[in-house]
Amino acid sequence: MLKDLVRPNILALEPYSCARNEFTGEARVYVDANENPYNSDVNRYPDPLQIAVKRKIAALKGVRETQIFLGNGSDEAIDLPFRIFCRPGIDNVVAPAPTYGMYQVCADINDIEYRSVPMKPDFQLDLEGMKARIDDNTKLVFLCSPNNPSGNALRWEDIQWFLDNFRGITIVDEAYIDFSSQPSLLRELDRYPRMMVLQTFSKAWGQAAIRLGMAFAGEEIIRLMNNVKYPYNVNILTQKQALRVLDNIADKDKAVKEILQQRDMLRDRLNTLECVDRIYPSDANFLLVKVYDADNTYKYLLKRGIIVRNRNRVTLCKGCLRITVGTPSENEEIISALKEYKIG
Repeated sequence: MLKDLVRPNILALEPYSCARNEFTGEARVYVDANENPYNSDVNRYPDPLQIAVKRKIAALKGVRETQIFLGNGSDEAIDLPFRIFCRPGIDNVVAPAPTYGMYQVCADINDIEYRSVPMKPDFQLDLEGMKARIDDNTKLVFLCSPNNPSGNALRWEDIQWFLDNFRGITIVDEAYIDFSSQPSLLRELDRYPRMMVLQTFSKAWGQAAIRLGMAFAGEEIIRLMNNVKYPYNVNILTQKQALRVLDNIADKDKAVKEILQQRDMLRDRLNTLECVDRIYPSDANFLLVKVYDADNTYKYLLKRGIIVRNRNRVTLCKGCLRITVGTPSENEEIISALKEYKIG
């Protein structure tokens, strides 16, 4: 049962409750929270459960509002499972390498052992290696698909093994799913009560500055996350902006289409350059590019005012730069700069 995975202190927790948790709808007079009654735009605390935003997301994603958690970026949704399920100094989590660095940061902050398993050379999971690292104290497995920094989607059959066999919580991070040809695992939400799917407004939606992450899971997991989160974790300005962009889905779809076209163009053009050794397949809005001298190429681009991500010291990424797909003019500037770069 799910409750057997939860830390005893979290099961016993009496969560903070405000009047806004106990009342839904619009009141004529709000005198419950000791707010300043003036400055009507931002003087009130925001909806602690972001009901209006969740309603639109539920309709868009084909899930129930009670299956949605909204956090201060995806980082909050990554951190909360550690606090809910993992006993400090006792439990552990398993993840492939390379992958998104915040999983290990959150593990370190929460005093949870982080067991990293190198991927295969094609950046697919070493399934047997990950199985070998799982024990009775493994509470979480993180699977980023499409993966960061490699860019590729993980094989469904590998993810499915964890969903069918792992007795802890399988967290599938789909931050880049809008750029992938593979479908989201939201379609499997009701089938797997111990699965959590992460998505974000930062990538395809183009709203990184508002810091809004989405987690989708069964109602019991979402209830636990709402119990542990801080009461007003998503501010009113973020909620209002999210409602605006959710009313303009066509803008997001147009941007994704253009980014995918630019990704293909950037890949093809980079492949012709002398300094480029290899470009890995990508299901995301970036390319992992192996060059002949990553550190010096990175420094050269910095001097040209172009910032990429140097992944040269990351597992399996020796010699690699991660390049985000930019606007057409930005992509042309990257190509022009690398054309002029002299190896050695």
